[in-house]
Amino acid sequence: MATARKLADAETPSNLPFAYRHYSADQLKDVLRKMYLIRRFEEGAEDCYTRGLIHGTMHLSIGQEASAMGICMPLTVEDQITSTHRGHGHCIAKGADVKRMFAEFFGKTTGYCRGRGGSMHIADVSMGNLGANGIVAGGIPIAVGAALSSKRMKTGKVVVSFFGDGANNEGAFHEALNMASIWKLPVIFVCENNGYGMSTSTARSTAVKNIADRAGAYSMPGVIVNGNIFSEVAEASHAAVERARAGEGPTLIESKTYRYRGHSKSDRNRYRTKEEIEDWISNRDPIALFEADLKEFGIVDDRGIEAIREDVRAEIEAGIEFAKASPSPDIRDLEEFVYTEPA
Repeated sequence: MATARKLADAETPSNLPFAYRHYSADQLKDVLRKMYLIRRFEEGAEDCYTRGLIHGTMHLSIGQEASAMGICMPLTVEDQITSTHRGHGHCIAKGADVKRMFAEFFGKTTGYCRGRGGSMHIADVSMGNLGANGIVAGGIPIAVGAALSSKRMKTGKVVVSFFGDGANNEGAFHEALNMASIWKLPVIFVCENNGYGMSTSTARSTAVKNIADRAGAYSMPGVIVNGNIFSEVAEASHAAVERARAGEGPTLIESKTYRYRGHSKSDRNRYRTKEEIEDWISNRDPIALFEADLKEFGIVDDRGIEAIREDVRAEIEAGIEFAKASPSPDIRDLEEFVYTEPA
């Protein structure tokens, strides 16, 4: 059995992966907690949907937790993101309260959008989350607009646009990358490539082997990372954020990852083999890989991990109860909170 490489208190070994040189033990344990929070939130939402407590549909990102956390680590509260129909992890990584997220799923007035947005449209401007979007590639030009505002107003904000692999074949993707590069905007384009746009694999739908290869056409760096390795994602995000803050323009990051569930709750998942899914779950799970590193480097032990799991379990349970107990919207308020109030 290999000897565990424990992080030194006074000096961090230079041969350690980026995250273990750059973050403190407490920060890394908080990352693990939030990765569990993302997964347990979605599992809780899935269970509530099955029991008829949540209506409509939802798109789960179970299996993609390291991607959301790694990208958001170098961001400040003031920095902004745009998200997708599969954006619950992005919300939590950017600081969202799971109680209000559950309330939004339940269609309650205590939700982030007062129950009017649901699973695909959570926004929390106070934390820099400009909102998710049910339109494929819909958030990309919005992020470019926010980055233009940041540059013109000299706020110093960096904007991240999350999108899936299916979005890279939309016109908005190409138009937005071109404009962002021309104007050297402080925006980071993050393609979470989970291998499938709905039921169609990227191998069948995209001409280039890697989506990051398309960055060259727009004179920006294209970076490919293993989206299930937190440290790899965080390192790429840090470099892109530093580049953006320095006024050097955008970066395209392709985070190669995998979703364990189907495209949505109505997906019968017949286009993937059970063996393929099981391989990702058994051998490439982002939480299991991160836990293994944390234990190897002496940051947390099994007892500490179990304490984190229990803490998250209690928070999720409390969030669901909060949502259940929250009031539903009144029909008389149907037209409120839909448009911006006059100044």
